Amino acid sequence: MRMRFLAPVVLCAVVLASCGGGSSEKQTEKKEEAASETPVDNSMVSPGAAEAAASKGAALIEQKDCKTCHKVDTKLVGPGYKEVAQKYEATEANIEMLADKVISGGSGHWGEVAMTPHADLSKDDAKEMVKYILSLK
Repeated sequence: MRMRFLAPVVLCAVVLASCGGGSSEKQTEKKEEAASETPVDNSMVSPGAAEAAASKGAALIEQKDCKTCHKVDTKLVGPGYKEVAQKYEATEANIEMLADKVISGGSGHWGEVAMTPHADLSKDDAKEMVKYILSLK
């Protein structure tokens, strides 16, 4: 009778001991992995610099008449901003060219309808607007 009672108790003890021992090892491994990751030095990057540039361009677009002909996602009179972002890489040469296009207007790149010139817009503001548009990929 003792064997009948003792065998299940011993078997349960062995199973519980084998299952419970692995969890502390896994926690230790996770702690070691987290500690071994190299921290990134962001001291040279001003926080929110990309967001600030994008928000400045977006604010300038809101102040001008751009939304009369353009939307972010869809073609209205002119192309959608995301369509422009897909066509042009955000290189300095493209930003310069597109800023000139915004200021002087023109047609031919997106169809027959000409974009009206925005001669009152400064070159720097036009660049900020273009940078915002090209960030919408």
